Amino acid sequence: PIPSYGAGSHVLLFPFMSKGHTVPLIHLAQILLRRSISVTVVTTPANHSFMAESLNGTVASIVTLPFPTATNIPAGVESTDKLPSMGLPLFYEFSTATSAMQPHFEQLLETLVPRVSFMVTDGFLWWTLHSAKKFRIPRLVYFGMSCYSTSLCMEARSSKILSGPQPDHELVELTRFPWIRLCKEDFDFEYRNPDPNTPGFVFNMKIIESTRESYGILVNSFYELEPTFVDYVSKECSPKSWCVGPLCLAEWTRKVYEGGDEKEKPRWVTWLDQRLEEKSSVLYAAFGSQAEISREQLEEIAKGLEESKVSFLWVIRKEEWGLPDGYEERVKDRGIVIREWVDQREILMHESVEGFLSHCGWNSVMESVTAGVPIVGWPIMAEQFLNARMVEEEVKVGVRVETCDGSVR
Repeated sequence: PIPSYGAGSHVLLFPFMSKGHTVPLIHLAQILLRRSISVTVVTTPANHSFMAESLNGTVASIVTLPFPTATNIPAGVESTDKLPSMGLPLFYEFSTATSAMQPHFEQLLETLVPRVSFMVTDGFLWWTLHSAKKFRIPRLVYFGMSCYSTSLCMEARSSKILSGPQPDHELVELTRFPWIRLCKEDFDFEYRNPDPNTPGFVFNMKIIESTRESYGILVNSFYELEPTFVDYVSKECSPKSWCVGPLCLAEWTRKVYEGGDEKEKPRWVTWLDQRLEEKSSVLYAAFGSQAEISREQLEEIAKGLEESKVSFLWVIRKEEWGLPDGYEERVKDRGIVIREWVDQREILMHESVEGFLSHCGWNSVMESVTAGVPIVGWPIMAEQFLNARMVEEEVKVGVRVETCDGSVR
C-alpha cells in the first residue's frame, strides 16, 4: 500500500526543470498542503521566481540548489524551454548534467527538519533514487504520461510491432488491445530503433532501472478516464502505480480581478471577455513550451487560422517564431497572438473557448478534458502521437489533424 501520511508529515517534491514537468508537481504540492502536510519544493536559482509565484500564499518551503555547468548549455539556462533548441543531444546533455546536483541534494536531505517522510521526484531525475536509498527515504516517481501511452509502449515492444518488416506507416493490430491499431511512426525514432551506444539509450535505461527500484509511481490521470489501461499498468508494471489526477484541478478557482480593474487583467483575459460579450466562440491554439516547429509549418498554421474565419487566441512561446509580415494587423478583428506565459487552465475554463488546437502534451490533454473543451490534435514529439490517438479513438473528445499524405508524422 501507499504509505499513509497525514498532518505533521513532510514531503519533498523535486520536479524536472521544464514547465510541463514542474506545473503538475506544483498542483500536487497544493493538494498536500491542503491536508496539513509540510512540503519542501526543490528548484534552481533561475526557476525560483516561477516556483515562488506559483506557490504564492502557501506555506510551502522552496529550496534552491545550484544548477551545474555543462559544455553546450548556455550560462543561466536552467529549464529545457530556454534551451537554444530541443535537439536530442542538447536535451540529453542538459538532463544528464542534473546528476551533478546530487551532492547538494544530499546536503539538503541531511539538514531538512522535520525529516522527510517521502519524496516525489521526476522520472528524469533518476539519480535521486541513490540519495533516497542513502537516507532511507521512500521515493515515488512522477511520470507525466497517461496509462494509455505507457500500456501501448509496452505492448508495441512486446508484440514486436516496432521491429516488424512492415512499412513505418502501416497500421498493426495490438494483440492485447485488438481495437487499437498502431504504426511505427506513432513512436519516436529512438524508441523504435534503440542503440545502446547513444546517450539517449543510456539516459532512458537509467530512468527505467531507477524507477524499478523506487517505492512507486504517481500518474497524473484518473481511473474513470482510462480504466482498461490503469488496470493494465497496475498488473503489468513494477513498482505499483497510483493515479493522483487530474492534478490540474487542484485549488483551481476562477481569478477575480479586484474591482473589475482592467489594468489588473492580462490582455488575453480582456480579449476573451470581449469575445464572450459578442457571443463569439474562440479556438485556442498552443503547442507547449518544448515544440520545435519549422518555419514552413508555422506559416501553414498562420494561414489556416487566418482563412478559417474563426476567432482564435494563439500562444507562441518561442521568441524566434516570427509570423508573416502584417499578419497580426490582418487578423486583429478576430484573432490575437500572445507571446508571454499564460495560465492555460484559465483560458480553457473561459466560457468563450470552445476548441483547442493542441500538440497533445499530456498536461494539455488533461486540462482540456477537465474543462470540457474538444481537442484538435497535432502531435509533434515524444508520446504525443499516442495521446492524439487516445483523444480521437479511445475517449473520443477530439479529432486529429491529417497530414497531406496521410502519414502519422
